[in-house]
Amino acid sequence: MASDAEREAVLVTGGAGYIGSHAARALVGAGRRAVVVDNLSMGHREAVRWCDLVAADLHDEEAMRRTIRQYGVSAVMHFAALASVGLSVADPAAYYRENVEGTLSLLRAMRAEGVSRLVFSSTAAVFGEPIDTPITEDHPTRPINPYGETKLVIERALAHYERAYGLHSVTLRYFNAAGADPEGILGEDHRPEEHVLPIAIDAALGRGQLEVFGGDYPTPDGTCLRDYVHVTDLAQAHLLALARLESGAGSAVYNLGNGRPFSVRDVIRAVERVTGRTVPWSLGGRRPGDPAVLFASSARIRSDLGWSPAISSLEDIVDTAYRWRLAHPAGYGGEDSR
Repeated sequence: MASDAEREAVLVTGGAGYIGSHAARALVGAGRRAVVVDNLSMGHREAVRWCDLVAADLHDEEAMRRTIRQYGVSAVMHFAALASVGLSVADPAAYYRENVEGTLSLLRAMRAEGVSRLVFSSTAAVFGEPIDTPITEDHPTRPINPYGETKLVIERALAHYERAYGLHSVTLRYFNAAGADPEGILGEDHRPEEHVLPIAIDAALGRGQLEVFGGDYPTPDGTCLRDYVHVTDLAQAHLLALARLESGAGSAVYNLGNGRPFSVRDVIRAVERVTGRTVPWSLGGRRPGDPAVLFASSARIRSDLGWSPAISSLEDIVDTAYRWRLAHPAGYGGEDSR
């Protein structure tokens, strides 16, 4: 196996996806060598422009080990996962297979090749219905959907892996990732799209209608409250987390959010202000597994790592997503781009 000094690359799993592609670009922009592994079931080849793409699956342990050896990988940023709350409720088996079994396969490959640094993409869904807001890292973790449960399983496993195997990790619990690369090169292109912001933008552009899931939550306007954090700010947090691990510091868990909640109706109004167009929408029933309120305290990562969101206003977040969508009306090259 290669020595630590010979290892320079950062492996980005799921790096052809929304957040992973922004993180891979940020790594290269910071002068780091990166390699993306993605099975392209949801990611896009066009989103990987600055480093090599290895089309492989986390369950293929030998392919993961081979990639680690070939590129001299010293650390992993792990984004690859299924991430729909609603679909996790409908098909929990798929979520346990991909998010739990897939990650354990990755960890086996890392152990076998002597890689001991991991930045793990987790979620605010591990908290469930909040007792107190803003939510701190010490808030009880009681997920109410299989998506959050599968992420919490890995969070707990990482603590055991550190004690038993010396695997050091930083877990980043995202709240709602939103927006697009300000230069307009990368953006959000899920198929099907489930996130409220890109759906609202498409609705404003005359592409369908936004369905609001639930108008009777215990919130000021009856719709869910969420904390929206810009995707490039998430990417920068991953670089800071990696630097922490490379400095020799121990494992840590951080929340990532703006600390200010916005309702679905707030998002609709922001999209209308930015686009100058009306967002057609209808009110549907609650979606299973959705908490009423999720917003974060990011005080710990601000204090420990000096992280601070550079794009924090809802209108600015919407503007980056809107400009990307105008430039990419069919997403990454249309329906056959994967």
